[in-house]
This record gives sequence, structure tokens and C-alpha cells, in this order.
Amino acid sequence: MLEHRSCLVSRNYPRACERESNWACMSFRVDKIDVHHGKRPLEKDDEEEVIIRKSFKNSDDELLDTALTLGSISKALVETAGNQQYAGDNSDSSSLIHNIGRDNSISCLIRCSRSDYGAIASLNREFRSLIRNGEIYRLRKQYGVVEHWVYFSCQLLEWEAFDPIRRRWMHLPTMIPNECFLFSDKESLAVGTELLVFGREVLSHVIYRYSLLTNTWSSGMSMNAPRCLFGSASLGEIAILAGGCDSQGNILSSAELYNSEFGTWRTLPSMNKPRKMCSGVFMDRKFYVIGGIGGSESKLLTCGEEYDMETETWTEIPNMSPVRIGADREVVMLVTSEAPPLIAVVNNELYAADCADMEVRKYDKNNRVWVTVGMLPERAASMNGWGLAFRACGDRLIVIGGPRAMGEGFIEVNSWVPSESPPQWDLLGRKQSGSFVYNCAVMGC
Repeated sequence: MLEHRSCLVSRNYPRACERESNWACMSFRVDKIDVHHGKRPLEKDDEEEVIIRKSFKNSDDELLDTALTLGSISKALVETAGNQQYAGDNSDSSSLIHNIGRDNSISCLIRCSRSDYGAIASLNREFRSLIRNGEIYRLRKQYGVVEHWVYFSCQLLEWEAFDPIRRRWMHLPTMIPNECFLFSDKESLAVGTELLVFGREVLSHVIYRYSLLTNTWSSGMSMNAPRCLFGSASLGEIAILAGGCDSQGNILSSAELYNSEFGTWRTLPSMNKPRKMCSGVFMDRKFYVIGGIGGSESKLLTCGEEYDMETETWTEIPNMSPVRIGADREVVMLVTSEAPPLIAVVNNELYAADCADMEVRKYDKNNRVWVTVGMLPERAASMNGWGLAFRACGDRLIVIGGPRAMGEGFIEVNSWVPSESPPQWDLLGRKQSGSFVYNCAVMGC
């Protein structure tokens, strides 16, 4: 395991980094995972140098026909920065990478891993402008270039990101909230290029927002009806939050839509039933809120509700929750210790993690029933579903969790690309951790 290694681009520019905030010098660790024939590596940590290369071709452009590794791009960037040391930061940087011109420079940047953008942005104003104003991500979206990263917190104020392609761990800046927020219930949501963390301070609910563009946390944003314990999901630059509890503990049926591009909140029509501790997903371009607790007697809800964004209407769907309830047993809320349903959507198919039986289940949309498709990773430990993350990450399902004993343990990231065959989990990353996963979100941009 490589602890606190520097970024791949050589740090020959202390002045460039010092001029900016720590955004350009985002640190990360690399864990090299060797999995042979599906077997788990030994728990021994062997340090070794890891060289990561990424190549891409553009058959339409002779300049890019040769595969460009990150090293060759970095070399061009280094030459650009070296030239500008003499010209100053006010030099004409419109060509970006001088040797290949502006258009090809942007084409290269679009296809670079976004984990390299912090180092690239330290080279000149034009690079920083493209990245910090979000233009590079708008271009990536336009050309269909998307990377999905997993963001999770195993310590109350610490967040990490995991790149499943490069299998790289990265640290985010530490949050600086007050003690009340530290010990409050928290939800998290990634939308656009933002990570939102919802909690409570002394007198009100609060939202902390991490910006991928600036690598900083900020607060001050507020919903129209602040809440906690809600169900939520994102689709590109928008997110929907439904249900939850207000500051007096009342269970809500209201819902709101957040637009990260404009930073605005819009109140949506209310659901048919109030609910809290529910889960949300987007599927077939509709939003679903599933399960949870509702009613004056705080009963467990097995139904779901579908929100059609075109008609702005809610439709109740019976038995959509993956929770197992015996036919001879009344559905009464005795499970406040249970986590909200662990659900995720890949390629418009809904999956659930059944932690009690360590199974993966799939929702049959035609017959409206849940079908077991296989098993969870063998070491995906949880406490009634708490401490385990089950998320969609592009075209794969991700499970984050691991064994713990006497305050020591490991966090493992396992993935499976759903198919007709039972799950065969691929171990992507593993790191030592004395705690479980408190919050988790996936950002695709």
C-alpha cells in the first residue's frame, strides 16, 4: 500500500501551487490490488511503485492518432509551464498545449482522468479557467466522457473519494462544522459537480456543499422545507429529495428538486404518503421513493411511489420495497434500528442488497416482484444494513464495507457488472479503517 504519495504530475512548480489554494495540490493514496482468479490478496501491505498510464486515440485527427499516455500529456504541459515562467502568467495561453493547438489541447483535457485536473490547473490561467468554471465538465458531458467516483465518509468530518478505474483513493479537505452538526443524523447526495452533506446545527438544519471545481467546502444553502432522513437521488445536474422529518420530528410528504447548475430549490407536488428513512432512485427517467416509515403509528411502508417529471404526478406502487415481511406477520414498525432500503439502479434495472441473508435481489418491473440473483461479497459486514454502502457506479454495482473487530478492520470496494449470471464480485480497493461507512454518494461527471 502506498501511503500519501504525490500526484503523478511532477511537483516542479511550487510557485504555481502556492498561488492557488490547496485545490491544485489534492493529495491521494494509491492502493495496488492484485486479484488472481478472483482470489483475495493477502492482508499484508507490500509497498511498491505504481505506474498508471491512460491512453486514448482519435482516429479523426492525425495529431492524436498515436496513443497519448498521461506522461506524454504531462510533458507537453510541463513545456507549456516552462515557457510561461519567462513570459509570466499574463502570457498568451490560448493555445493551451502550444505544440498541438487549443482544440486538440481541450480534446486531450476532456479525455484525461479528472483526478489529474488539480495538477493541470496549476499550470496557467487558461487551464484553471476551463476547470474551475466548469467548462471542461460541460464539454465532457457533450462528448459523452463520464467518470464515476465513489465518495464516502468513515470518519465524521473526513471524506474520501475512490476512482474505480485507476483504483485510487483521494482525500477531500476536512469539513469544519460545529459540534452539533458533528453528532447529528446526516445524509449525502452527489449532483453535478457537487457533494451535498445534510445535517443539523444548533437551531436549524444545514447543508454543507463540496465543490469539485474548487476543492472546497461551503455552507449557507437551504431547502424550502429543511429536513433530514429523506430519500433522494440525482440525475445529471438535478436531484429530488422526498419525505423525511422536519425540525420538530414531523414526518413529511413534501418533495423538492435541486438544480446544481443554478443552485436553486423548487417545491414539487407532495407524495401520497408521508415517510421517513426511505430511499430514492431514478429509473426510466422517473424518480422513485421506496420503503421507509410513515403514519401516526410509524409503520413500516412496503410501497413505493413513482414521480413522473413530465406530468408532475405521484403514483403509488404496492410492494415495491425489498424488505421481507412474513405473510402471517402484521407490518408494524418495530425496526427503527433498520437502515433504509439499500437499493441502486444500473441500466434502468433496480437492485437491492439484503443484508440479513447476504443476497442481491433484482426487481421484476413487469410482475412487480423481487427475485434473488446471487450473493453479496462474503465480507460485506453491516449492522442491520448500517455501515454498508450499496450504490450504482456507471454500469456496475458497488458495495463498500468490510470486516471489523475490536475497533480495527478494513474497508473494501467490490464491484459487479450486472448480467444474467450470478454476481462475481471484483475487489477494486482495500484500505485499513477502524470504522464503518457513515455516508456514501457517487458522482458522475
